Amino acid sequence: MKPAGWRQGTLGELAAEALGTAIIILFGCGSVAMTVAALNQSDRGKEAFAASGDWLLLTTGWGIGVALAIWVAGGVSGAHLNPAVTLAHALRRGFPWSKVPAYWGAQVLGAFVGAALIYLNYHDAISSLEHAQKITRGTPDSVATFSIVATFPAPYFSSPVGPLIDQIIGTGLLVLVIFAVIDAFNAPVKANLAPLAVGLIVVGIGVSFGANAGYAINPARDRGPRLLAWIAGWKSVAIPGDYGNVDFYMWVPIVGPMIGGVLGAYLYDFSVRDVLIARGAEPDPEIAEAGETALDEPGGAA
Repeated sequence: MKPAGWRQGTLGELAAEALGTAIIILFGCGSVAMTVAALNQSDRGKEAFAASGDWLLLTTGWGIGVALAIWVAGGVSGAHLNPAVTLAHALRRGFPWSKVPAYWGAQVLGAFVGAALIYLNYHDAISSLEHAQKITRGTPDSVATFSIVATFPAPYFSSPVGPLIDQIIGTGLLVLVIFAVIDAFNAPVKANLAPLAVGLIVVGIGVSFGANAGYAINPARDRGPRLLAWIAGWKSVAIPGDYGNVDFYMWVPIVGPMIGGVLGAYLYDFSVRDVLIARGAEPDPEIAEAGETALDEPGGAA
């Protein structure tokens, strides 16, 4: 029996992108829900979000989620799972521009579904926390529970400039190192360990750059869950993202990562890949024969 026709084309890739992005949100936002609402109310901890220790739990959850998602989706779609990564591949790795909007849509849809499942699973814990701390959902004091699914700027910012710079730097690092990990001209990760390497990149960015803006570094990661939060009653805290110190924030986790991803891709190619090619480097035959890597070829990125 032949497989369904849609699985052989772009729709199959989109299904993989949506599923992979949902997995990122399930593990990532799941770790935040554990940190903010579940552990401290389940007799398994005493405080909600005990700073450094809980931050390690949270960043580890995001890193594991990214690695597992790439292993799940990589063989079909290339596992972009991030509009900024898709844009960078279109600009620098020949990914078809005709597929870009569809990939973006699938990634946002997957992130929304992942956030919806987290909300379903932790609804009671979130409601209990709101009741215990007298939080009224949709008011400025509900940022604490809103943060389970989407990002917000730290209170020490008075304008979007700081968070925007933070997202540009963080996503720039993400794409730059991803390009290094999968570059057949450099020293690419082999034996299907690239997903683990990318997961470690995400952990590293979270540990080093997470506090300023919640380390979205992925427009779909923020947009899909933010839409879910708006539907679930967080109102203007979710959309347009009003936090008192910075209002109409929702554009920052979209624009910042897009700019950062492009800059990271160009910086890597200018500083490393093009240098290697100019010196006569040949692509690693193991990678080239396999069609670049699982992060590239299946989605047409190579």
